[in-house]
This record gives sequence, C-alpha cells and structure tokens, in this order.
Amino acid sequence: MPIPKELALTPAELDEIMGTSKTMRIATQGPGDRINLTPLWFGWAGGRVYTFCRAQKVVNLRRNPNATVVVDQSEVYAELQGAMLQGRAIVLEDEAAEGADPHLEEARLQMGAKYSAAGASGDEPPRNASTARGRTGRWVVLEPSRVVSWDNTKLSRA
Repeated sequence: MPIPKELALTPAELDEIMGTSKTMRIATQGPGDRINLTPLWFGWAGGRVYTFCRAQKVVNLRRNPNATVVVDQSEVYAELQGAMLQGRAIVLEDEAAEGADPHLEEARLQMGAKYSAAGASGDEPPRNASTARGRTGRWVVLEPSRVVSWDNTKLSRA
C-alpha cells in the first residue's frame, strides 16, 4: 500500500531532514544475491546524496550502480519522518571527477559542519577534505530517480 501523498515531506522538509540527519543507510547489491546495507555519514547538495566510503560498497557500485538510501528521524511511530531515495550511484574515481562534480564542494562543507565539534563551538568548521585514495576510497553520489518520503506527525491531519 503506497504512502498517502498528504503524509509526504514537502521539498523544504526533505531538505531539512537530509541536511540535518547524521546517518543514512545505503543498500547495494553485493556478490551473488546478497544485499549490503551499511550506515554512513553523508551530505545533501543539489538534490543528491554524497558520501565518502570504501571497500565493498564501492566494489558493489562499480559492478551495479543501483542503490537505495534511507534517512529517517525518531523512534516513536507518531513522530517518524524520513525518506527513501532510489537511483544510480556514481563513483567519483579520481580528483578530476571530484573537481568536475557541481555540488561536491557544498557537500564537503556541509559534512564538515555536520560532523565537526568545531561547528558546535562557533569556530569555522573544517571542510571534509576526503579524496580518492587506494583502490576503493571514493566519493559516491546518488542521483535519486525515485523519492518516497513520510512524515507521521501529519497522521492526525490526514
């Protein structure tokens, strides 16, 4: 049964949740029929999900770029808000690909602020300076082709 449209997040609400939530979960197709589901830190810029990851996730996405990301807030059903984003992930293979991405710098700055104690103290938060390294340390960008969102705080109004 689909989620009723009146329970969906507005674009501004989606931006708020994606910009302030600290952990996402990404599902990729592992070897064979296995699904690899991993929590990761992330940024949200230009309607895309950015994360720096390594190892099996990058190997999986090189083989099959289809991925699903879930971000949600709260553990109480009546307060649950979140989004599922499905689409193709792009592995930024080198510094040239990183430099060509139009929103990576915004994501780096957002992640620096989101995950640094410096931002909380009023100091200028550091930029996430991660860059392609080794065989699998890479920035990954998910371009959603489908977004399903929910805001259970709207249940009483629906």
